[in-house]
Amino acid sequence: MRVKVFYHDHCFDGACSAAVFACFYRRAFDAQAEFSYAGLMHRPGGSFGDMRFDADEHAILDFKFHPSERITWWFDHHQSAFLTVVDEALFRADTSGKKFFDPSYKSCTKFIADIAQARFGVDLPELSELVYWADIIDGAQYPDAETAVNLAAPAMQLTLVLEGSKDHRLRQFIVRALQSASLADVAAEPSVRAAFEPIRARHERAIEIFRRVGECHDGVVFFDLTDQDIEGYNKFIAYWLYPQARYSVSVSRGGHRSKVSVGYNPWSGRQRDHNIASICERYGGGGHAVVGAVSLAPEDLERAKVIAREIAAELRDDHCATSS
Repeated sequence: MRVKVFYHDHCFDGACSAAVFACFYRRAFDAQAEFSYAGLMHRPGGSFGDMRFDADEHAILDFKFHPSERITWWFDHHQSAFLTVVDEALFRADTSGKKFFDPSYKSCTKFIADIAQARFGVDLPELSELVYWADIIDGAQYPDAETAVNLAAPAMQLTLVLEGSKDHRLRQFIVRALQSASLADVAAEPSVRAAFEPIRARHERAIEIFRRVGECHDGVVFFDLTDQDIEGYNKFIAYWLYPQARYSVSVSRGGHRSKVSVGYNPWSGRQRDHNIASICERYGGGGHAVVGAVSLAPEDLERAKVIAREIAAELRDDHCATSS
């Protein structure tokens, strides 16, 4: 059996979801299954990009719902999982028993592991470290912002590489390695270490950029990164440098999109009064209640700046109408 896994690329939870799903599938259905992997990124207008359905089975993990009948497996935990009401209706009508959605989960990795055990009787104790860290990282369940920014743990080092590396072969190598090796062993792989060192240097540079361009007013820290050579940064830098901020909003420019990123600071000591995914959905984006983003075409940079400023204004303390 040939199984192709589409997963959320440049994302620790996405990579871990792919690793856990592959182990679950081999244990439950076909120990000799051959897996291939393809990363998916959020694109302007909700496009999935060029997807090739060239296997016997296809799975989408940690990413929005695709209506194609060629998709046999689907797991997601984002509030904004459905691009249209038609897509959601197709999911609700599905009787395959292979498509699952639960936005209450902090990570898709743990969601897959729990479904594997509860629905298919498959336990994966050898992946408990992977599931634990995916839940910590994707759910921002660190004890403090400094822990989220420093790179002491192997999981944090792998996160930096997965988010920052432009080598899709390396990212897929990590997906495969995570299925049988510890996080420390994967992080110590020579190819991973070689990628980590320059990305760590960029991480240190990003901290200085955030320190320099941040504007913190009325509970919101704002970053215009469009003139900076920075992409794939650690989103928790904002809360480490500006612990008084309840929310962060940034606008950045990449090779394939202009992006607005929005987040809630879980260490601010203040209640979240807004559903960030719902705010982003109004601009064609989405995410979770505590973190979200809006992707636009690269040439729509000025529009992205306007959206970022509008969202920042809505989140400020003097405009805190509840929408959670």
